Amino acid sequence: MQKYMVVGGNRLKGIVRASGSKNATLPILAACILNAGKSVIQEVPRLVDVSVMKDVLVHLGARVRWERNTIEVDSSNIQPVEVSEELMRRMRASNLVLGPLLGRFGRVKISYPGGCQIGSRPMNLHLKGLQLLGANIQEKYGYITAEADRLVGADIHLDLPSVGATENLMMAAVLADGVTTIRNVAKEPELVDLQNYLNSIGGKVKGAGTDTIKIEGVRLEDLKPAFHTVIPDRIEAGTYMVAAAITGGDVTVTNVIPEHMDPLLAKLREAGVNITVGDDYIRVQGNGRVKAVDIKTMPYPGFPTDMQPQMMALLSLAEGTSVITETIFENRFKHVGELRRMGADIKVEGQTAIIKGVDKLSGACVEASDLRAGAALVLAALAAENGTIVENVQHIDRGYEQLEMKFNALGAIIIRAHN
Repeated sequence: MQKYMVVGGNRLKGIVRASGSKNATLPILAACILNAGKSVIQEVPRLVDVSVMKDVLVHLGARVRWERNTIEVDSSNIQPVEVSEELMRRMRASNLVLGPLLGRFGRVKISYPGGCQIGSRPMNLHLKGLQLLGANIQEKYGYITAEADRLVGADIHLDLPSVGATENLMMAAVLADGVTTIRNVAKEPELVDLQNYLNSIGGKVKGAGTDTIKIEGVRLEDLKPAFHTVIPDRIEAGTYMVAAAITGGDVTVTNVIPEHMDPLLAKLREAGVNITVGDDYIRVQGNGRVKAVDIKTMPYPGFPTDMQPQMMALLSLAEGTSVITETIFENRFKHVGELRRMGADIKVEGQTAIIKGVDKLSGACVEASDLRAGAALVLAALAAENGTIVENVQHIDRGYEQLEMKFNALGAIIIRAHN
């Protein structure tokens, strides 16, 4: 186990570049299974979760070369071998191999996935959609087995706009016979990036970013090698923006798509933070103590649940009382107890947190329970008096590339140490 030792009270200032999106990289790497050839993916963040997906691809028989932020995947020799429980439990997004393996080979067997315990993320929407495409599904002894002589295009309506289910069904449908229409889909920018990759290898996908996605099935021999550049990580970028606000700093975040940041920018402006938006950068200037705001997490283009913990850290120091309602994950308030240890005044009632802003936070020994909770505790530590120890930073490593190095370059003092 590793921990961060954070010295708070430093005003962050400077320029920081957001890495490529974790949540776009993972499904794109899974989609490399479809193409029986090479794909070169650029702007890949060097993260634990990406490393796990690489290991899954290698386990299936792919040849993978990862140099700096570029991954080359040769899927020519991939086989639909069983994906072990040990691999699947290391990351939730490992379930994204289900759709492409079924589409290419007509059979797949995987263990149920693991990942952060932030709430229920059942596989039922994935499996119902695959059944409509013609798959026979069996769930037994903790494993999912799916088989189909040939997937056939279908009209699918998701009960909820699940990101993972949308991605899995998009990938499966690429090699299905006929046209597949998926309605009530997730609209996240990462789905548009997946669509762009699928089309670059020869798929025929349109509609990502809207309510309905249509996929015209193609043959395996129609797919081709491709180069693809992953979009910037909007959650990493947002975390740096909140860091600037919570420390009263002046930080310019580069390599961003400003339109992807609109929900967060609206709340930061409402809180009184100065925002300057350029073509591919956003400058955030702290303007004294922020004002209280209310937030309700929603699927994109609503306020992202992945930014809720970081905003709670900021609002714990706001003037007035804020209310955060979490509608996506039922267990996403695990950071509340740790923020209280630092002096925050937060009361939780069901899926609602009531945050009464305090004048200051104090350093303490706190524990990261999941990826974004860990990021929130680091932000709180940057603003707190005295020093803070954040334990279990392996959660943070799942989604932030060189977090302490990037923050330290802005004037923070964060030291990584072993327990």
